[in-house]
Amino acid sequence: MNKLPQKVIEALGFYVYIYVNPADNQIFYIGKGEGNRALSHLDDQTDTPKTRKIAELRKQGITPRIEILAHGLRDNDEAQRIEAACIDLIDKSNLTNIVRGYSYNHVGRVLLEELVHQYAAEPAEVSDPVLLIRINRLYRYSMTEQELYEATRGKWKVGSRRDKARYALAVFRGIVREVYQIDHWVPAGTSKYFTDVHDSGILPGRWEFIGHIADNMVRVRYLGRSVADQFPPGLRSPIVYVNC
Repeated sequence: MNKLPQKVIEALGFYVYIYVNPADNQIFYIGKGEGNRALSHLDDQTDTPKTRKIAELRKQGITPRIEILAHGLRDNDEAQRIEAACIDLIDKSNLTNIVRGYSYNHVGRVLLEELVHQYAAEPAEVSDPVLLIRINRLYRYSMTEQELYEATRGKWKVGSRRDKARYALAVFRGIVREVYQIDHWVPAGTSKYFTDVHDSGILPGRWEFIGHIADNMVRVRYLGRSVADQFPPGLRSPIVYVNC
């Protein structure tokens, strides 16, 4: 089946779906959409973890099982929220989804203590030359120290002003999650990564820094504090220069 009957499309409306490996009943992808979206991945020719998994199953003579988790949803926004909650519940590391979904910038699975911390965070007074780096699409609460560092240090479109920054602040949902001292910059993809937070390969025009966690006297000025006011509404860039 490569196309849904129109009556089914109308009945489904916006929906959330999953791809399941029939051999072990493990969910390997969660998505949302409308119309024939749930079937679109079967003919997808791009190279992604999801399409590689589908190709792997086909070589074994297995067809992925597609299931609908929720349908008849009000709109795309509601579908996105349900998709994100499901991704967070299962844990993205067990899925072929590239990003966490809508939750990276809005809602998602999180400790109650984290929400208290997030909404009650004191604003940071940024007195050093720093780069604020939003890692909303990559951040997970269960990240290791190495994963957080590598998610923050690359791979960015930054200009020559980068050389004026002494520190890089990892920012998620407007809160500083870690503070790194920048030692130097290198072209993106030319230094070794020890985790899979980024795709491998050189990216022309992008850069990554080499550094380490800043001294504690610097960290305490920013760690856990809010820099949300430094990101103007509508700003698409993940990078903000302060005092640079």
